[in-house]
Amino acid sequence: MSTITLQPAGARAPPAPKSRDYLSYSAISTYAKCPLRYFFKYIAGLPDELVSASLVFGGAIHRAVEHHFRELLAGNPPVTLSDLMAAYQTEWTEREGSKIHFGKDSKLSLDTLAARMLDAFRQHDLAKPSGRVLAVEEELRGAIIPGLPDILARIDLIVETPDELIVSDWKTSRTKWSQENVDESADQLILYSELARDFAPDKAVRIEFAVLTKTKDINIERHRLGVSRGQVDRTKRIVSRIYRAIQAEHFYPAPSPMNCPGCPFREPCRKWPG
Repeated sequence: MSTITLQPAGARAPPAPKSRDYLSYSAISTYAKCPLRYFFKYIAGLPDELVSASLVFGGAIHRAVEHHFRELLAGNPPVTLSDLMAAYQTEWTEREGSKIHFGKDSKLSLDTLAARMLDAFRQHDLAKPSGRVLAVEEELRGAIIPGLPDILARIDLIVETPDELIVSDWKTSRTKWSQENVDESADQLILYSELARDFAPDKAVRIEFAVLTKTKDINIERHRLGVSRGQVDRTKRIVSRIYRAIQAEHFYPAPSPMNCPGCPFREPCRKWPG
């Protein structure tokens, strides 16, 4: 294992916590996993002490996929693998100054893996939408839950077909997704689908996850879900309850073997007096 710090040309002060008049699903899910982590990130505004290489890698792959679809949205031909890798490397460049923790992988091995994954992506049907690309990394905002601030969403991809509107989210994963993975991740897109309806009000909305696995044999899967009114209402109720808990300042640690090892606030957590 190793930890490296990519040094920038000049020092940068940590950003101050921002005042928010909206809710993001990332904030809601952070609180659901660990209320104290939410406090450190969104209330105290602490900078991340450590960033996992896998997190940077996932963001870099995501940026490359985004670049591909932005070119299609602009009416340009599909980009080359070299173009995708250039977009991938941009994410690493922008992490200069961050302390990045590498486990079994090195930067070189991750770059090699990225080239394989992005080459597989370029050749897959998911890289060639059959409908019309309407939006890429689209930021949407609206009041969709009574009594709560606006929900702010950033949607990876919105495609319109003759029959429906498809809202897509791209993920990287170490293993293939099971139905349980899909169900556990669905709330975000269920909520975001409410904001996306304005793109095609008369059409049904379908949500899907596109998952690129980091396995020996690169695998790309599509998991599609319909969106029922009951699912939407349940998700809104959950978000409302979490928001009320945040407003009541119910902040406490929630130790977990899944979340604690990669948490950037482990040291502040140990020192937190309770």
